[in-house]
Amino acid sequence: MTLSEPGTDELHYPLPAPDPLDPPKEWAELRDRCPVATVTLPSGDHAQLLTRYDDVKQVLSDPRFPRVGGGQGARISDSGGVFDSDMASALPQSGPAHQQWRRLVMRWFTAKRMAALRPRIEAMADSLIDEMLAHGQPADLKAALGFPLPVWVICTMLGVPDSDRDRFSYWSDTLLNLTRYGRDEIVAAQTEFLGYMQAHVQAKRAQPGDDLLSELTTEPTADGTLLTDAQLVGTGQGLLVAGHETTANMISKMVAMLLADRRRWEQLLADPSLVRTAVEESLRFDANPGIGMPRYIAEDVALGSAALPAGTTVMCSMGAANRDARAFDGAEEMDLTRSPNPHLSFGSGPHSCLGQALARTELQVTLEVLLRRLPGLDLAVPVEELQRVEGLAVGGLRELPVRW
Repeated sequence: MTLSEPGTDELHYPLPAPDPLDPPKEWAELRDRCPVATVTLPSGDHAQLLTRYDDVKQVLSDPRFPRVGGGQGARISDSGGVFDSDMASALPQSGPAHQQWRRLVMRWFTAKRMAALRPRIEAMADSLIDEMLAHGQPADLKAALGFPLPVWVICTMLGVPDSDRDRFSYWSDTLLNLTRYGRDEIVAAQTEFLGYMQAHVQAKRAQPGDDLLSELTTEPTADGTLLTDAQLVGTGQGLLVAGHETTANMISKMVAMLLADRRRWEQLLADPSLVRTAVEESLRFDANPGIGMPRYIAEDVALGSAALPAGTTVMCSMGAANRDARAFDGAEEMDLTRSPNPHLSFGSGPHSCLGQALARTELQVTLEVLLRRLPGLDLAVPVEELQRVEGLAVGGLRELPVRW
């Protein structure tokens, strides 16, 4: 493919990658020669893809540019999903109401709460590894640890039984659909998910417990109002989907990246104090983060040499931005000592990830426990045989076969 002037070339997005842990070959050329490129989304609609760090951060940080959805901007998928769902429309997306909602929810993701939760996460990780060892090797680390650990954590925080996790996983996948599911299946799954969470919110109103949703039923916003049932349901759905998919996928991707070059794993074994920076570098170096963040450009804006008119939909590729040599020295190298590391994996600005403190805690604890319990951990298949998750808005590996 030959690229010319910004905004003139068209690609089908998401871009395919040659290998499970490597980025699409177009990322580097787009950043250098066509940082604002026309792409065709799975829906058939068009958007502008941003791949440079400064451009992505500028758009994500600007509160004038809201999320796509609710009849605003290009459709991401023609079958519906998280970008055009009742869950998204139930929550305030901008302005003071959005900030009030974020402040309420963020109280459950403070450093103090994460420190208190950390020993419980560690104990659960140890328990899951015990089960994996009992079943013998090789094992699928994603199924044994990467998926059930963050699911248990978010279910505990929301006061829902993690015994329902298979249903949650299916509902999450349908909400994150790009091309895997048809509209009828998505509508049916979303209807089930909505009904489940509506009943759960009503139960919490009637008999509150020690969990996030129970607290939100009685905690007023800054203007003295309580969240509506629809907002509580949307909050529960959003956190449950994020808790199932993003961290669960990131655990297996992180471990795969560290084991793909054995020197990385050995470096951590020799110096476990690098766990925190290794987690941040894994987040930055992730070549399979998913589709990225769509934003609706509500007014004319200049990005570098490109001018975007009002009414444009942009796709912000955090993965491509995180490999921009303009922002990171040795951007194409995985440096476990990198600090500072201002990656954009959790977004930036008013819509940055609410649960990033929890995700960091889960990733750090998982890595610490694996290094302690399974120092001989290794991939059970060649890297090129790993299979990516396909057809969803999030990136991941289908499974992570390991031995020890």
